[in-house]
Amino acid sequence: MEYILIIISAVFINNVVLAQYLGVCPFLGVSNKVNTALGMAGAVVFVIVLATIVTYLIQVYVLDKLGIAFMQTITFILVIAALVQMVEIILKKISQPLYQALGIFLPLITTNCAVLGVAILVIKKDYNLLEGVVFGASIAVGFGLALIILAGIREQLELVDVPKGMKGVPLSLVIAGILALAFMGFTGIVK
Repeated sequence: MEYILIIISAVFINNVVLAQYLGVCPFLGVSNKVNTALGMAGAVVFVIVLATIVTYLIQVYVLDKLGIAFMQTITFILVIAALVQMVEIILKKISQPLYQALGIFLPLITTNCAVLGVAILVIKKDYNLLEGVVFGASIAVGFGLALIILAGIREQLELVDVPKGMKGVPLSLVIAGILALAFMGFTGIVK
């Protein structure tokens, strides 16, 4: 039951982009088309789960053991950047179709602050490895859900006459605000 609460809370109530404002740049930048949003969502799920596992192990077995937990942020940034590059190289050699499907999204994830935020939150919330992985995957799914919803709405808005001053990012921010309000409706479900 605890894992179900973590999932519901991470996807809907504490959505990383709509409630915690992490990952806003890719949220606004990649949400023009549903296809690109789906690609980015898949890449984010993969990288966040992998980064959560590696950063948790580094925190517990290296930083805490050596008494250098204050190096957490810089270590996590370096680890995430290295992981993304490593995954990109491996995918390019092993699975060319998957590498091409992820395209530009994989390198872009290096700069997605949601990945670093999740890695730090797992340690801050004192989760064990399994809880951390469930939390990370759920956060990534919540990010993807919000991204895909925004992309779908933005695609539909291309068919509508929108005032010139509201086209593009201004209207996207208004829609994101409305989505955040909609997701707030789930607040009472989990404590």
